[in-house]
Amino acid sequence: MTADFLGMALIGSGRMGSFHGATVSRRLPSAHLVAVADPAPGAADALAGALHADRSYTDAAQVWADPDVEAVLIAAPARFHAGLIVAAAEAGKSVFCEKPMALSLTDAERAIDAARAAGVALQVGFNRRFAPDWQAARALLEAGQIGAPRLLRSLTRDPGGFDPARVAPDTIFLETLIHDFDTLRFLNPGAKAVEVYAVADALVEPDWRDRGLLDTAVVTVRFDNGAVGIAEGCFEAAYGYDVRGEVFGPGGMTTLGDGRRSTMTFSGAAGRITETVRGDQELFAGAYTAELAAFVDAVRTGTPPRVTGEDARAALEIALAAAESVRAGRPVRIDEVAR
Repeated sequence: MTADFLGMALIGSGRMGSFHGATVSRRLPSAHLVAVADPAPGAADALAGALHADRSYTDAAQVWADPDVEAVLIAAPARFHAGLIVAAAEAGKSVFCEKPMALSLTDAERAIDAARAAGVALQVGFNRRFAPDWQAARALLEAGQIGAPRLLRSLTRDPGGFDPARVAPDTIFLETLIHDFDTLRFLNPGAKAVEVYAVADALVEPDWRDRGLLDTAVVTVRFDNGAVGIAEGCFEAAYGYDVRGEVFGPGGMTTLGDGRRSTMTFSGAAGRITETVRGDQELFAGAYTAELAAFVDAVRTGTPPRVTGEDARAALEIALAAAESVRAGRPVRIDEVAR
């Protein structure tokens, strides 16, 4: 590629992979989608054609050998993330990886170490850090207007329609609430989580309770600066996709997140009605683009990514502690988390 573009390859052509691929192809003038890779028959060909990528692959090893690929965007299933990061780094490719970066602390550290040893960028997809409300709240904190956080809250309520047969037991912590765990850290700058207590149940799909599927959870996180954070999640909200946050301190409070599709309301016989956002790609379209733009800029300028592997490891620690807390029925200290 020329110096004007960062050559990127997409690994994974599912829902998020397709969305990220479209962002690279259509919304990032500083990047070029060189290739799409997916082992499913015909999947890479179809998406590469739709997005006008140069070529398609069925094996990620073909991406590592492609000289036009300078960076990879990993949107494969979570169980493959750490291995793909290591392989990409060893091939000299910078990496943007969807969350979670790994499913164990050992694999998270292996991924971080591989990127560091290769001298390549590693950024993880915690998109909320790039959303205007979240950035504005962080700016208030950095300006000292709220003071030291005392209470924090972050919640995710998905719009429903999930297939329980495709959901792993700890998904609510590792792939949903992990966003909220990162948000609690982002809105409590410099603090470290020390203890986690979680309660969870199968309230959306109770027939799956005995198979370990948890779809509703509340997690309390205690930090080393004394602040207490609450993360809550549910896999079904009848009114759409709901993501909000709050920080309270001695100087005041900030709330963030608004699921309204627009500020228009209709007042009629049934009362006052407002339309709400129905999915993550609608609510965070700008943030998804901004995080990839920041990644491209970091790679091209050689500056550290704004969301690092260490950030992802810290959120994973909280997620693993929450899952263990549910199993043990007690608070779990972060230093107890299995590697």
